[in-house]
Amino acid sequence: MDSSLWRAFVEVARYASFSQAADALHITQPAVSKRISQLEAHLDTPLFDRVGRHISLTETGHALLPRARDWLHELDDMHRQARDVAATAQEPLSGTLLLGTSHHIGLHRLPPTLRAFSRAHPKVRLDIRFIDSEQAYEAVRSGDLELGIVTLPPTPDPRLHNEVIWPDPLSVVAAPTHPLAIKAARKGSIAAADLALYEAILPASNTFTRQITEAMLAREGLQLQVSLETNYLETLKMMTSVGLGWSVLPTNLCDADVVAIPVKKVALARELGVVYHPKRALSRAALAMLTLLREHASGDDSQ
Repeated sequence: MDSSLWRAFVEVARYASFSQAADALHITQPAVSKRISQLEAHLDTPLFDRVGRHISLTETGHALLPRARDWLHELDDMHRQARDVAATAQEPLSGTLLLGTSHHIGLHRLPPTLRAFSRAHPKVRLDIRFIDSEQAYEAVRSGDLELGIVTLPPTPDPRLHNEVIWPDPLSVVAAPTHPLAIKAARKGSIAAADLALYEAILPASNTFTRQITEAMLAREGLQLQVSLETNYLETLKMMTSVGLGWSVLPTNLCDADVVAIPVKKVALARELGVVYHPKRALSRAALAMLTLLREHASGDDSQ
């Protein structure tokens, strides 16, 4: 069957919108509607309920969606593998490498690797999606991204290959004038219980960094007082620097504006790395990126 029909089905399901699916597929909305109608006619069953302007999957649509996604990913892998086999080792890499990464990693870790990759493989188009690590992780798992360069979860998903590239020590931080910072400067450190007395500014509860922080306090039988949430670490740093609360940041972001606060019996850290689907045939471009990441990790000193 024409794969374009199934691609239309997957995109309409993704956006719950014919117009947004058309934008994603770079075709017109009537063309998307026609493809869905052809697919429903072939299957002799509706795939979407259309109530007013609201679109939702039918029971059949829900059942077919994961299999359609898997089939399209397999088809894409077959095309990519055929191109890679046809290419000789002497031919330069080409095509598109689709990867996702967080703003923090993109700003502070990836530039040397991206620079080296672009110089070595100028014919490869890098399609980089700057999204939260958790979103990138899910996109790799669903097959929408080939690589995710992300904060790795505290408990890795066995369905994905997780590879540590950079250890990333974390510190409890506050403005130098915050009571916690003053106490730490006077006594050398604070107790974990002290953190529960003051408001915190942290990433959202579904983020890996927040989970690490909450687990640390839970071990002490404590609960957080979270006054503000944002997933952008630079924004967290700014709000912390003006005294709105304490936070947890990568240690390499500490400076005169936010100081690290030693906490007795607490050592926080997370791991940054790359994830990819073990059942997906990685493109030559993705394999080249992995090689560069490993080389740059071995020489990285920005811990």
